[in-house]
Amino acid sequence: MDKRILTRLFRDRLVQLLQRSGDNQSTFSKEVGIDRSALSQLLSEKSVRLPRIETLLNIAERYSVALDWLLGLSHDEGLIGELHPSFEIEERVEGQANTTLLMQWHAEAAGSKVRYVPARIPDLLRTPEIIAYEARSAHQSIAGQSNETLFRLDYNRQPGTDMEVCMPMQTLEALAHGHGMWSGLDGNTRQRQLGHMANLIHELYPSFRLFLFDEKEKFSVPYTIFGSLRAAIFVGSMYLILNNTDAIRKMQLHFDGLIRTTRIHAHEAAEFVKALARVSDR
Repeated sequence: MDKRILTRLFRDRLVQLLQRSGDNQSTFSKEVGIDRSALSQLLSEKSVRLPRIETLLNIAERYSVALDWLLGLSHDEGLIGELHPSFEIEERVEGQANTTLLMQWHAEAAGSKVRYVPARIPDLLRTPEIIAYEARSAHQSIAGQSNETLFRLDYNRQPGTDMEVCMPMQTLEALAHGHGMWSGLDGNTRQRQLGHMANLIHELYPSFRLFLFDEKEKFSVPYTIFGSLRAAIFVGSMYLILNNTDAIRKMQLHFDGLIRTTRIHAHEAAEFVKALARVSDR
């Protein structure tokens, strides 16, 4: 996910709300509980910052819009009346506590389809080198990230699991060519990651299915839908948990929309990634 896209979508919708309200910036900022200077930063085209989750919720509630609309997940503004009473915020804790939370959600969704839009590379497909590289870049615990990867991989190797993953193909192309966050990472490391990924995609298919869409056509924030029980939207260091049935259904429809625009289908994914691995060696 490109944070610049996310912040641009949020900024555009914040401008819409400001214009629609008829308030000046001072009044608007007071209504949502932030300083005027903070609002000015959020409105600046130079900024790549998002507000805290509490501010997002305040904006959505005060102006009666859906949080998924505010974050760029959908064009439907009218979910807030159903959504607001039925969400939770979970802190993302590095290490065992975070893995335990994931275990709980996966266990409760046992026998149901899990739908997953990763922030970058799907956790269970990462090599130890990539885990360490990402953890150091984000100032996170390498051990905690390793535990999360091992848990997700072990989960997907259990009988009866059913997971669909949908992500932009540009994320993997950037890895292959060493662009974006992967700049400076040597070609051999990137090649091993792609080769490892291709092998796991082939091994786990069809219980694990990877679909790749074109981010020029579609956009999504990272989230996971655990059957019909909950949807967890990843927001920086927090998860926004949706428990409302209609909200979960809307998230499922959003995921289905990503699948419908897939450029690389699940049965083609392993070969596509293998081809990228050959490119990364050049």
